[in-house]
Amino acid sequence: MSAPGEPERGMAKPQRRAISNRMVDALRVVRDTVIWDRELIGFGVRAYPSGGRVYVVRARGPEGTRRLTIGRHGVIGAEEACRRAALFIARVKAGEEPAPRPGAAGTANGPTVADFARRYLEEHVAVRCKPKTAKTVRSAIRRHIVPALGGYPMAALGRIQVAEFHQRLVRTPSTANAAVKTLSHMYVLAEGWGAVPEGTNPCRSVVMYPARRRERFLTDREFERLGRVLDAADVRGGASPAALAAIRLLMLTGCRKNEILTLRWEDVDLGAAALRLADSKTGPRTVSLSSSAARLLAGLPRTAGNPWVFPGRGRGRHLRSLDDAWRTVRTRAGLDDVRLHDLRHSYASRALALGESLPMIGKLLGHSQMETTARYAHLARDSIRDSAERVADSIAGDIFPGASGPD
Repeated sequence: MSAPGEPERGMAKPQRRAISNRMVDALRVVRDTVIWDRELIGFGVRAYPSGGRVYVVRARGPEGTRRLTIGRHGVIGAEEACRRAALFIARVKAGEEPAPRPGAAGTANGPTVADFARRYLEEHVAVRCKPKTAKTVRSAIRRHIVPALGGYPMAALGRIQVAEFHQRLVRTPSTANAAVKTLSHMYVLAEGWGAVPEGTNPCRSVVMYPARRRERFLTDREFERLGRVLDAADVRGGASPAALAAIRLLMLTGCRKNEILTLRWEDVDLGAAALRLADSKTGPRTVSLSSSAARLLAGLPRTAGNPWVFPGRGRGRHLRSLDDAWRTVRTRAGLDDVRLHDLRHSYASRALALGESLPMIGKLLGHSQMETTARYAHLARDSIRDSAERVADSIAGDIFPGASGPD
């Protein structure tokens, strides 16, 4: 019987080369082909005509030949694949289990991912996370993390398994990133709670997919058109007066939707022209009110026994959603591609156009980190160019009288 990596009698001699990232990147085949490493016997890479390449390993031990697909090239590199292959071969030859099996946790390996996920949801998410965040985390755990990785012991789950899990969700990159970030936070708490050893987190080296931010900013004419539609809706109907007022306040303050929907009258200080939000996304913050925003709030009716500025249909409840009202308004305004959150982006865009700095924009929007505000940096550059053009044109009119500029 042939050794691992050697051909069976009568078969063609296997290809042997030094497996490296450069070699694997350059592989082109017309049929499924396995290239075996010339140094580590049993370690190879399988190449497909489609361009796919996966690392494989096989070894013979007391219980016979064992095989394993280590991972896809691009998700894992040749050097790491070789290291994993060597560990696999050593374990097989020693008669040990070559890799942890999902579901075979045992008390020695500590809790499984599924076990700890239940504790994480009960002791952290349910207690410390805001409702929207909790909903997102629960979805990532129940729909993705537990079905794919729940059987692994927390202490035995490796970076390769997490990287391949991330890769399988490549068609939904935002979901993939959110799932790995949730898993990573589970490990941070698990280390802090003593459930796993320090340095166990297998998510640390996983490269996130690039964020695909969608930005849409209203122009001056679009703001005007939207204002006319809101005025007409007060007369024609199609949306409740509370919803229309909430949309106007979003436009005038740049607040987040939930900050406005959950606004209480006790949060409104018209004397100081401010909203004092005790529980915004980034913690307590104060929102300065312009005179127009203050007049809007002062003109709103108050419902006896209801503490909310924008009351909902149920007694003592606040308005739950602006989605239906916004769809009606944006359709009438011919702004079908504009999301409600784009009003916040547009507020920032207008502030930059008026010369406000990025740090000031961050304060106006309630950002806790400058990196969040930095997404508007390209607008700031555009604003600076426009200002430079206006200033230079004004000076050119003085130094080149009767002409548009130098010859």
